[in-house]
Amino acid sequence: MHTLSVSGLNEQIKTLLETSFERVFVEGELSRITFHNSGHIYFTLKDSSSAISGVMFRGNASKLKFRLEEGMKVLIDGAITLYKPRGSYQINCFSIEPAGQGALSLAYEQLKEKLSAQGYFAPEIKKQLPLFPKRVALITSATGAALQDMLRVANKRYRLLEIDIYDVLVQGEGSAAQIVNALEYADTQNYDAIVLSRGGGSIEDLWSFNEESVADAIFRASTPIISAIGHEIDYLISDFVADVRAATPSAAMEILLPDTNELYLSLDSLSNQYTQIMEQKLSRKAQELHHLQNSFEQHSVEKKMEQNLQEIQRLKEQLSRSIDFKLQNATQELEQLKQNFPYAIDSLINLAQNQLSSLQKMLESNHPKLKTKKGFAQISQNSHVVDIDTLKVDDIFEAQSQEYSIVAKVLKKEKIL
Repeated sequence: MHTLSVSGLNEQIKTLLETSFERVFVEGELSRITFHNSGHIYFTLKDSSSAISGVMFRGNASKLKFRLEEGMKVLIDGAITLYKPRGSYQINCFSIEPAGQGALSLAYEQLKEKLSAQGYFAPEIKKQLPLFPKRVALITSATGAALQDMLRVANKRYRLLEIDIYDVLVQGEGSAAQIVNALEYADTQNYDAIVLSRGGGSIEDLWSFNEESVADAIFRASTPIISAIGHEIDYLISDFVADVRAATPSAAMEILLPDTNELYLSLDSLSNQYTQIMEQKLSRKAQELHHLQNSFEQHSVEKKMEQNLQEIQRLKEQLSRSIDFKLQNATQELEQLKQNFPYAIDSLINLAQNQLSSLQKMLESNHPKLKTKKGFAQISQNSHVVDIDTLKVDDIFEAQSQEYSIVAKVLKKEKIL
């Protein structure tokens, strides 16, 4: 019986396995995934009752469009190999596809979710497009129909625009790197906006604009960026990261550029509005000026002097009329006085004579020498005439008439009611 070494046995098993299972398609669930620094990926593929080790070497791993995740169901295209040092066999994976879902579709959703979580799509960081751009960069294929569509729209809408074209690959190997380089360089050239565009195509054709490197370049740019990729139904990662998404390349130019004809109409409208406003302002200012002129004339020195002279003249006339009126009244009164004077003098003289006669009679009747003294005597005390009411009981007084004088004493004093 031929005896084999362990290495020999493993070699025969390796040959048998690799010739019998040189191409296998296996479906299962990923677990225990390890991303090695070398770029290789190690994992276990399992179902409900069994498991097998798997490896995907760096060359094939670099072609993966999505990231392997724990628990993901996949379909593996590979071959069975034996690792002789340990005597263990495994699947050497050539490619991996998500079970029931395309690899690109899954990669798209994974990257979209990742960038959204990192804030790449946040509305508050979107930059505003300029109203009247002067310089614009178009990053696209110089031979594509998209470029001609954009140039046609720009020539029709806004001929004042300066356009620089950055010719890049828009699909296939190396296209994402070219797009990133063009974006980074254009962002340093002080453009008012950058348009990233290409025409329609399959998801594979458009995939360069779903690459994370392109999304990073758009996110880092300080220049406003419009993403105009494919047709209206196509949504790429670049559309979400860019400041503005346009349904088509032509639509991007319509969004970015003002319409010259509309500007002319707007200018005409503004001109009419300006003219009306100026006419209204001039009319108001003319009215204000007229009012100020009238006010100035009313308050000027000449006007005040004229008003003062008029007032002086009015006062003179009023004074003259007043004097004339008073003179007329005085003349009439004087004439009346002249007429009434003799009568008044006579009346006064008669009145005076009557009063004099009356006074004479009164004097005669009250003169001590002419007045009858019977029953009357003058009372004095200490040679001074006093009233009888000043005397008191026991006072000594003199009572003197025209012929006699007696000394008496007050015996009793009563008041006559």
